[in-house]
Amino acid sequence: MAAFLLRRLGQVIPTLLILSVLVFALQQLMPGDPALILAGEERGDPEVLAQIRSELLLDRPLVEQYLHWLWRVLHGDFGFSWRIRLPVAELILSKLPVTFQLASMSFVIGVALGVPLGVLSAVWKDRPADWLINGVALFGISMPNFWLGIMMILLFSVQLGWLPPSGYVPLWEDPVQSLATTIMPAFVLGTGVASILMRHTRAAMLSALAQDYVRTARAKGLAERRVVFRHALRNALIPVVTLGTVEFGKLLAGAVLTEQIFTIPGFGKLVVDAVFNRDYPVVQGVVLATALIFVTLSLIADLLYMAINPRMRQT
Repeated sequence: MAAFLLRRLGQVIPTLLILSVLVFALQQLMPGDPALILAGEERGDPEVLAQIRSELLLDRPLVEQYLHWLWRVLHGDFGFSWRIRLPVAELILSKLPVTFQLASMSFVIGVALGVPLGVLSAVWKDRPADWLINGVALFGISMPNFWLGIMMILLFSVQLGWLPPSGYVPLWEDPVQSLATTIMPAFVLGTGVASILMRHTRAAMLSALAQDYVRTARAKGLAERRVVFRHALRNALIPVVTLGTVEFGKLLAGAVLTEQIFTIPGFGKLVVDAVFNRDYPVVQGVVLATALIFVTLSLIADLLYMAINPRMRQT
């Protein structure tokens, strides 16, 4: 296992390096001049524009700009936001708890609904319950998050007055109010995750239930519950774990529309504001942080494979 972990960790550095090059190169294709945005009312003054470009190294060749930025990143310095003049690392760390709380709540809702319903749908294949569960999953996949969010605000905030329509309260300041402000956006995101996990869990369970070892277990007279949960589900969870880590990574990357609707100050809002203001250091820092999260989740998924299926520890 140690060799496997070292091999997987060795893939992180080139992956992040390639991604940093792509992000830096693609950002140069964005229209607009950051110096004009930062100059504000003095954008007509050539001396002011020249000074801004010099301070931000925008007058240097792209290769030099990239190497200068990469050198600072390797030393833990993601630079400063061009718009609000705060360290990028500080901005990321301030938004990460918000997004992590929302993503965790959404993921728990998605797993709690998606995996059990997927198992039941496979066990009750071609029965009315199976059709109903598949219909609900299809509706959840097809339904836009922003529409569901608006409908929930109209129902639970405007009509019933049970929950606040928007805003965010940190969990460590007021846990009850924090849950009240995040439960609706978490449910909006969680239903989409649940629908995807349900469909994949069903497919994986149907494949597992058709295997010879399941028929052998049934022939030995084992209880159906034990056959389903101990033999079939354990093997069916491997592709579901892969999908789950990807979906959790997407949630951590920031759900832009949902965060905008509920005014959640997470990664999504941070990236949108940075893109519109041509705040390149913030965009680069968030993208690299998101990539690191995805790589870490991929490693965690590999470790979960070994926990679920001990035979994989020998590979």
